[in-house]
Amino acid sequence: MSWLIITEKQNAAERIAKILFKDVKTLKKGKISYYYSPSCNAYVLGLKGHIIELDFPRKFKSWTKTRLLDLINAELVKREKEKEIISLLKELGKNAERVTIATDYDREGELIGVEALEMISRDDLKVDRARFSAITKDEILKAFQNPSKVDFNLASSAMARQKIDLIWGAVLTRFISLSSGRLGKDFLSVGRVQTPTLRLIVEREREIENFRPEKFYEILLEFEGFEAKHPARYKDLEKAREIFSKIGDYATVKNFSSASKIEAKPIPFNTTEFLRAASAFMPPHIAMSVAENLYINGYISYPRTDNTTYPPSLNLKEIARAFLDSEFSKEAKLVLDQKEIVPSRGRKETTDHPPIYPTAVANRRQLTANEWKIYELVVRRFLATLAENAVWEIRNAELGSNGIKFLASGRKLIRPGWRDIYIYSKAEEVNLPPLKAGEKLRIKNKRIEEKETKPPPRFSPATLIKLMEKLNLGTKSTRHEIIKKLLSRGYIDGNPYRPTNIAFSVIEVLKERVETITLPDMTAKLEEEMDRIAEGTKSEAEVVMESRKMLYEILKNIGEGDVTVKLKEGLKKDKVVGKCPECGKEIVIRKSKSGKRFIGCSGYPECNFSLPLPQKGSIYVTSKNCKDHEVRILKIKGKKSWSFCPICNYKEFLKSQSDKG
Repeated sequence: MSWLIITEKQNAAERIAKILFKDVKTLKKGKISYYYSPSCNAYVLGLKGHIIELDFPRKFKSWTKTRLLDLINAELVKREKEKEIISLLKELGKNAERVTIATDYDREGELIGVEALEMISRDDLKVDRARFSAITKDEILKAFQNPSKVDFNLASSAMARQKIDLIWGAVLTRFISLSSGRLGKDFLSVGRVQTPTLRLIVEREREIENFRPEKFYEILLEFEGFEAKHPARYKDLEKAREIFSKIGDYATVKNFSSASKIEAKPIPFNTTEFLRAASAFMPPHIAMSVAENLYINGYISYPRTDNTTYPPSLNLKEIARAFLDSEFSKEAKLVLDQKEIVPSRGRKETTDHPPIYPTAVANRRQLTANEWKIYELVVRRFLATLAENAVWEIRNAELGSNGIKFLASGRKLIRPGWRDIYIYSKAEEVNLPPLKAGEKLRIKNKRIEEKETKPPPRFSPATLIKLMEKLNLGTKSTRHEIIKKLLSRGYIDGNPYRPTNIAFSVIEVLKERVETITLPDMTAKLEEEMDRIAEGTKSEAEVVMESRKMLYEILKNIGEGDVTVKLKEGLKKDKVVGKCPECGKEIVIRKSKSGKRFIGCSGYPECNFSLPLPQKGSIYVTSKNCKDHEVRILKIKGKKSWSFCPICNYKEFLKSQSDKG
């Protein structure tokens, strides 16, 4: 009889096998590699994430023939997703006396492990669980020396989420897609978390569109080396001019103060804080993918964590010391030269995984460009959390000229501390020289500045992820995927994010017909229910049934009415590219009788203007305008994504053809 170890991915299996056993052999069955130790008669098999997937029975496959109310109550079935791996798993499981689940320790990881167990379950099978936060020698050995039990409640909470998301997503997606007539690969998706997230973006865009800037006026004085500002803002220019006319040629210093202010070092990275910081370099879903790869290869700890407090068991000083002989030697020395290392800590403290930290020293040559960016970010953040706080000197002055008050402030960095390590936020100093009360200063220049109030900013990846966390939309493991889905389905584009016309239409229809599913409250409640399953106070079946009832009530009250008209109007707007350069009417994306897409004038047949389009990939009209033509920039999404102006693109094509001729 043998020992079978099951990991989440193949590269994790290889690393764990080589840590646990000295005599590892690589075996193959078809395209699947797995690992064997003859001395311990142990096999290590890596899965490909979920090897089982949930689906509706085949009788519900037709979108047009299936009643949506029937879909809500359908009994879901499990289908084998990775047949080769399942076949090998069953073969190895037949002769196993002991099975150790060594998948990632979170809800999804627990479910992946349980799915594998269901394939090989026997009454006489000994089953245990290895839990670890980093694929390093110390962590893996410790986890396998002290195994625990599989947490079936945790797995059930993940299964409940899968079932609820599948049912809600399928029912609402089919409703919106059928109503709009947009079927096939360009269907309109709606989701339990996706929809309230999209509403946030749409409503922010509405705020921006409806915002009416208001002018105001500020009075500023320029002195040698600094500026001072009158504290009042004036909406009336004449009032500002009246005050301005009273200012003399000199100002007297009324008060001057100087004090030091501590700027606290950053808190340790949890998933949300990591993705917010990493989104400065790459989209969040790519950042997470890169981080997972670094984790599997032993460079950083598990990147899916809520924790912002290092556990006492983590030897922070030793981790920092490892970087003395690395590209971060200067930064490590700054940390280790302190008399005492006191790490920062955030408000969240959990016991499943520590905050994200580096687990091995790497150099640029070992990693890809994206891997190095993420690795460097994690290393610098970790060292910054151990460094000294930064200290600023803050100066404030009050001045007066003919009874009119002016204020000036300055800031100077007097101890960089963590800022010498964490290079991602710029320390901006503002000059204000030391002044004395009673000192008289000549005014070099005075002016009235006209300004406008600003609309609220659009959501960036960082601000959207933070708000999703605050509203309990999704989880640390899914938020970046939700944003990716909104982008891939053509609901939003750009950075910061702008909603497309169809996004407005979908949200307006849903708000009008079934506002509940566009608000975060219901989604947050379901997340809390799944927590109850993990705690063992509620059953998976109970929570899924409650969610089915909730969806049934929603769908029963939707009706159709003018839903189709509104959605089709939104879809039509999303096809408008701009103005026809020949007649001035709208040019739109159209399809020929043979199914080929092109840009044509809405004034056809009077106007025959047209432009060719690439035939492969999904095409979206973005919110950006070409600087040379009155048309929108188009985006193609396929194996490669690229953007172009259709007129510029066509002119370049004609030029290349004439050059060849």
